[in-house]
This record gives sequence, C-alpha cells and structure tokens, in this order.
Amino acid sequence: MKAFVFPGQASQFPGMGKDLYDQFPKAKELFEKANEILGFNISDIMFNGTAEDLKQTSVTQPAVFLHSVIKSIVAGEAFEPDVVAGHSLGEFSALVAAGAMDFEDGLRLVSERAQAMQKSCDEAESTMAAILGLDNEVVEEVCANIDDVVIPANYNCPGQLVISGSIEGVQKACEVLTEKGARRAIILPVNGAFHSPFMESAKLRLEKAIESTDFKTPNCPIYQNVDAQAQTDPEVIQKNLVNQLTSPVRWTQIMLNMIEDGVTSFVEVGGNGKTLSGFVRKVDRKFPTSAL
Repeated sequence: MKAFVFPGQASQFPGMGKDLYDQFPKAKELFEKANEILGFNISDIMFNGTAEDLKQTSVTQPAVFLHSVIKSIVAGEAFEPDVVAGHSLGEFSALVAAGAMDFEDGLRLVSERAQAMQKSCDEAESTMAAILGLDNEVVEEVCANIDDVVIPANYNCPGQLVISGSIEGVQKACEVLTEKGARRAIILPVNGAFHSPFMESAKLRLEKAIESTDFKTPNCPIYQNVDAQAQTDPEVIQKNLVNQLTSPVRWTQIMLNMIEDGVTSFVEVGGNGKTLSGFVRKVDRKFPTSAL
C-alpha cells in the first residue's frame, strides 16, 4: 500500500509552483483561477516573492495548499494513493486531492482558515516551541503542571513534539524540559499558538464555512489529525476538520496506524518534499519515501 502525504505550513519556498505553471496548461488554469478566488495575485508571490513574502499567513497557507493540490492534479495516473493524510493545513490539500471536496471550496476554506487564525493571533499573544529528544509522556506531564496555558500541539515524530500556548507558559515549559534532558527546546518563529485553546475563536469562525461546504466520500481513506484514524464518512471528516484548529496534530500516530494497516511506502506531495519524509524516517527507516 502507498500513502500520499501532504505538508503544512513551513514547507513553502520561493519559486514554488513556477515549474508547474510553465509546463502544464491545467496548472496555469488553476493558478489563474486561484488568483480570481483569492482576489490577489498569489501566483506572482509564489513565483517571484521572497521567503519573507511567503511567511505571511494569508499567503503561506493558500500557497502550500495550491502547490500540493495542483501537483496531485497534473500528476495524472502517477497520483494513485491507497490512503492519504495531511499535516495540519495539509489535511485540506489531502481532502481535495482525494476528491472529498472541490478545488474551489478547498481554496476558499484555506483562505478563511488563514484569516481566522491571524485574527486569533492578533487577539492574544502566544507562541509555540519544538521540544527535541524527550519522550512524549515527559513533555505531556511537564505541560500539565505548568501554571499557565501550554499544551502538546504537534506530535511530529518520536523525539519531536511541538508545544503551544501563552508566551510565559511556553517559556516556563522550555526551561523545565531543558532541565529534564531535552536535547533542544526551540521557540518557533510564529505569532500564534496553533492547535491550542488560543485558536478557539478561529475555530468558531471557520466552523460556519466548513459546515456550509459540500463534502463527498473520498476516493480513498484519509487519516485525520484529530483522531489519527482512517475516515471515509463525509460527516465524520467534516466534524474532525472543525475540531482540528484546537486539537493536537497526531502525526506520529497517523504514521504508526498507516504502517499497521499495511502501508509500505510514503510519497510527499508538495512543499519542499523533505519535511514529512524526515518524520517517516524517524518512525522507521525501512519505509521508502519519495516526493511527487
């Protein structure tokens, strides 16, 4: 079995998508349609903008989505997954690529998601940090005992867990986790506590848009961030997508569940082609990875 996996924010790079635009008429059509839907020329920013330009949330999320989805579309028969999954934002790419919702609807939701998350970031200062070299249970226990808001947010791979919360809470947790033997505790260059209670207002804003979107049965199962389980029921998929913004990304469990269910190779679709492949190798080096 082959799993196609879709990266999230931080996989962007200057020039992303330009080769697709130049080589494939369908890609050109979709990029131009995206410019119309978004109301600004995102293709120009993707092709010619700087790394700093691509860091803007309103640009980053649609850009990563477009790069992944358009790659899957122009791949034709080369895109034949048995199962799919997407890391955080990448779940939207996976859903569109697997036929669970239309390209246009997916892009509108991603744009709405980016704007809602930015508004939540503006409402209260918060941050995230990557904790390297500790067992998940140690990180979970420390977070639970910090007298401030800080929770595990991204279970990326064994030995790498991202925490999310208030600036003070995350800083306190980093200090304690370093004392407990973390190889590194790195405050991330983000302006918000994603996948935490700080995103509650964003969740409420996005919920209406998700509930008004038409979801279909996907062409193959999708392992979702919220429960790490393979889903095909449109109602369950929709509900999990609503809860995603305030729930942890259970990526390690997704990979383990995929392997247990028979997946023997992973293909990363879009972005820099390295992020999720690196996580797979941390789970088990014997599984082949590639990029589409």
